[in-house]
Amino acid sequence: MSGPGSNGTFRLDNKVAVVTGGGSGIGHSIAEIFARHGACVHIVDMDSSHAEGVASEIRSSGGKAKAHTCDVSIRADVKRVFDEIMRHEPVDILVNNAGIAHVGTLEDTPEEEFDRVFQVNVKGVYNCMYCCIEHMKSRRKGVILNLASIASSAGLPDRFAYSMSKGAVLTMTYSVARDYMSYNIRCNCISPARVYTPFVEGFVRKNYPGREKEMFEKLAQSQPIGRMAEPKEVASLALFLCSNEASFITGVDYPIDGGFFNLR
Repeated sequence: MSGPGSNGTFRLDNKVAVVTGGGSGIGHSIAEIFARHGACVHIVDMDSSHAEGVASEIRSSGGKAKAHTCDVSIRADVKRVFDEIMRHEPVDILVNNAGIAHVGTLEDTPEEEFDRVFQVNVKGVYNCMYCCIEHMKSRRKGVILNLASIASSAGLPDRFAYSMSKGAVLTMTYSVARDYMSYNIRCNCISPARVYTPFVEGFVRKNYPGREKEMFEKLAQSQPIGRMAEPKEVASLALFLCSNEASFITGVDYPIDGGFFNLR
């Protein structure tokens, strides 16, 4: 696979990366750019057809990729996938991208919906880190990158459960970075603002039928830069943070927000 980075910058040659939620959206873009920069990518997703589609796309372009079907909220499922991968090769990079959204205030959030958001967005990240941390410790190296959100630290309207979950991702990132620094394991997170993905398209169609154009414009204008981010822009930041060029960076949250925090 040719492309940017072929001169040695941000290369991931001989690295093995696991990308959860890699079958679509941001995860798809991360898997693709990692493969293009030399990594063997394991795409973990609940949707087997999406995961295999991304893996096939990467392989057809000359990259290395394998697909795995997994529900990250179920510990046994996660352990099965990681055991399978690590029987054959080490895991150098873990990207915790899998997650679900939720709209609602405290009063609009039933207990079962709160629990589901927690199970996927919080316990899913915990499960994946738990299942690979001993492996990384034994090798005394590794990179963990978590996908948080601007909702981790900004008060967004109607995002009670989602903000809870992403706040947990942010603080888990800080804790893991501190606890495993002596093992040469780096842990950072990215906090995107709104990103234009198939998930966002489906969400808008489902919740605002007949008002799609209006809502997309509203979402775009909520960022001072005047548009939503593209998945490939988040993926480029992920590539840097997982590369050797970022070897001095750990315990950091990187907003990629079109000026949301500072320029509103």
